[in-house]
Amino acid sequence: MHRSPAIGLAGVLMLSAASAALAQPAGPVVVTIKPIHSLVATVMEGVGEPVLLLSGAASPHTYSLRPSDARALASAAVVFWVGPGLEAFLTDSLATLAPRASHVALAQSPGLSLLATREGGVWEEHAHEEGDGDHADEDHDHDHAEDEHEHAEDEHDHAEEEHDHADDHDDHDHAEDEHDHADHDHGPVDMHFWLDPIRAADIADDIAEALAAVDPGNAGAYRANAAALQADLVALDAELAALLEPVHDVPYVVFHDGYQYLEARYGLTGVGSVAINPEIPISAARLRALEAVVEERGARCAFGEPAFNTPIVETIAADTGIRFGVLDYLGVGIAAGPDAYDAILRANAASLVECLGD
Repeated sequence: MHRSPAIGLAGVLMLSAASAALAQPAGPVVVTIKPIHSLVATVMEGVGEPVLLLSGAASPHTYSLRPSDARALASAAVVFWVGPGLEAFLTDSLATLAPRASHVALAQSPGLSLLATREGGVWEEHAHEEGDGDHADEDHDHDHAEDEHEHAEDEHDHAEEEHDHADDHDDHDHAEDEHDHADHDHGPVDMHFWLDPIRAADIADDIAEALAAVDPGNAGAYRANAAALQADLVALDAELAALLEPVHDVPYVVFHDGYQYLEARYGLTGVGSVAINPEIPISAARLRALEAVVEERGARCAFGEPAFNTPIVETIAADTGIRFGVLDYLGVGIAAGPDAYDAILRANAASLVECLGD
């Protein structure tokens, strides 16, 4: 059973004998996106409930704060966010919006291994070796291989852009592609790490310690919940690995490159994304290049996502005769709460199996 945000952690802090020694004032725990909110809610079970900022189909790439959001942030004890490169609406203003809160950028957690952002909308074949063999290897010791892949990918993308320019002689499309690159400011690392349940397990302790720092009276509960969460995520990882194994080598394309960690964990075969930056319109040259990749590599499905209006993905599927599916890295149709994280991962795995299977 959960307390409401108004009487959750804030009430515990006011009643705690240790409240006078707290480094932060009492207030709500605020979390930006639903998958991370679910992980925090699980660590807080039995103590209180965090406040979720983004609900429905709101994307962290394009979100604008509401007055109620500003009020929650202004009184927050802790703000959990992924970090610069994902929640653009907080990147330059978090210190001003939540001046009394502890700000926890989970992508910066010690020990969390992040993948480099993939350049361009067409990716190298066999892009991910992390999911091969022991998919649950928690060492994430792939830096050298990833560096080599990124170098090869950069060369491939450069050659591909030259080919498009030479073949199409379409200065307008070329300028649009250049604009896509210029405006793609999501940073050098891919921030969508929560789609790998082992990486999600890696941040559980950091969540617990951030909560314990402002509520030491419940530190034991947070740490116990984090340990249970980690065990559950390892079990979820094994479940998803078995589910996705039959389709791991079937090529597909996505709307935007938000699923690299899912691919890496389970050895999936994504071959390209329609958008480099989901806020930038798609050029005709990029659309033609991606449709060519679909045909050359035998992609079976094109995946849209509910956080963006993606009729162009349905167009690609119709033009190339492949299937259309939906992936959702935010869990738009899933109720927020401790059960949401597992539901989001299972829903994406089920969508992949349905669209990529025979």
